Amino acid sequence: MKLPLYIAWRYLKSKKSHNVINIISGISVAGVTIGTMALIVVLSVFNGFESLVISLFNSFDPPVKISPFKGKTFDSKTYPWAEIASIPGISAQTAVIEEKALLRYGTAQFLVTLKGVDSTYQSWTGLDSMMTDGSLILEFKDQPYAVVGQGVAYYLGINTDDYDTFIEAYAPRRSGKPGASPDQAFNRLDIRPSGIFSVQQDFDTRYVIVPIGFTRELFEYTSEITSVEIALAKDTDTEAIQSIISQKLGPGYVVKNRFEQQETLYRIMHSEKWAIFLILSFILVIATFNVIGSLSMLILDKKKDIAILYSLGADKQLIKRIFMVEGMLVSLSGAIAGLVLGAVICIVQQKFGLVQINAEGGSFLISAYPVLMQWQDFFFVFITVSVIGMMAAWIPVRNTGKVDSRLTAMHSR
Repeated sequence: MKLPLYIAWRYLKSKKSHNVINIISGISVAGVTIGTMALIVVLSVFNGFESLVISLFNSFDPPVKISPFKGKTFDSKTYPWAEIASIPGISAQTAVIEEKALLRYGTAQFLVTLKGVDSTYQSWTGLDSMMTDGSLILEFKDQPYAVVGQGVAYYLGINTDDYDTFIEAYAPRRSGKPGASPDQAFNRLDIRPSGIFSVQQDFDTRYVIVPIGFTRELFEYTSEITSVEIALAKDTDTEAIQSIISQKLGPGYVVKNRFEQQETLYRIMHSEKWAIFLILSFILVIATFNVIGSLSMLILDKKKDIAILYSLGADKQLIKRIFMVEGMLVSLSGAIAGLVLGAVICIVQQKFGLVQINAEGGSFLISAYPVLMQWQDFFFVFITVSVIGMMAAWIPVRNTGKVDSRLTAMHSR
């Protein structure tokens, strides 16, 4: 293998007899470099957005969520609070009631999901870092307060500085009868907004956080709850605790981690990332046609060298290995240059944020495109480029047999 590599390396560095071969070889390396660089940059940007979205969802979704296997609610008195709390790694358990309600603020109305939480919620939630107005206050001097999603606040026109206007919450009475007057068919409670949060559009336009006592009174619940949200200590194995909880609770409950709570979203993000990877890989395949062209021309340019190698005792396999290695050197040099250049671009974007999302101002959470490099991406890109380069080199090399036969005949004469 040393002889084919040595000769191929000399061919790569040496000046060809026809200048067009040098130009096409340079274009081949540049094409592979740009394609590889694009793969690394695009995958790293996808990783950055995925990490951003996960961090936003993690500020709202609990590490572990327990809900009933059948029905909408279960009795909190039958739930083994002490037994679950004794599991190492669990730092808090929050009883939750989630129900649909109609909110009215002034003359505006909007249908939302009221999320009632107990007093432990504020000790572990990351929602306080997502507040855009006001503060995360759910109770003050025995008075309930509501923390409203930004989308809900927009549709209702909520002003947290207006202390005279309350949010009116309406929910059907359990004992309500068809045809009854609105006062008899609906429960109504008033609550003052204390803050506005912004996590993600789906949450912002749907959720309003309130004390659990408020939801119990509005929806006429006693000891029923819809779920239990569990907070975990730092550096805890979530899957292990999830398995332990499932074993203790039995088949009557569903225990989900953060990924399972937003499984569809995470799968879509991964699918989009690898779809882009395949598209850019196809573009890279097109770019490697330059490798095929430059290698084909190099084989024709080195006919005299091939004849000399034959006269020295080289066989067809050795000749093919020389030009196969030549094609791989072109592809790998472009791949390595692309990986390095892609890494440099990502590092510069991380440090300085040169490419802005909202250069002219806007309401985005971040000002520049997020970038997160992962070694797995570098590995898969390198393997992909290597395989494509090997295939591109094999196409012209497999036809060297025709050149070989002609040279053999000339050599025999």
